[in-house]
Amino acid sequence: MARLRDVVFDCRHPASLARFWAAALDGYEVAPYDEEELDRLRSLGFSGPEDDPSVVVEAASGPRLFFNLVPESKVVKNRVHLDLTGNDSERLVALGARVLAQPEEGLVVLADPEGNEFCLVSPPPSP
Repeated sequence: MARLRDVVFDCRHPASLARFWAAALDGYEVAPYDEEELDRLRSLGFSGPEDDPSVVVEAASGPRLFFNLVPESKVVKNRVHLDLTGNDSERLVALGARVLAQPEEGLVVLADPEGNEFCLVSPPPSP
């Protein structure tokens, strides 16, 4: 039996996209950098976390999100996307997302700052 460990995003700027998703998702944060990791980045020619080519966002439970630097921009629709639950599309837009469509009541299709599509599904009303 396999278990989901990570969701990986190819992106143009890992640090900023990681910050977006850490702010968008409840309980997630960009993994902290200790001095050993900062030394490792510097030894590879990177000035610090803002230039890190592979940034991780993690939570106490659930899969980690990895943001990996790639040279090309996103061109076509995602083959895989995340579905979030909540009612806060305005907050996501304020963080840098943009609304692409609202195909039905309770469903908003958005794109993150690099154009990766994701859905926001409103939770069912409380009885």
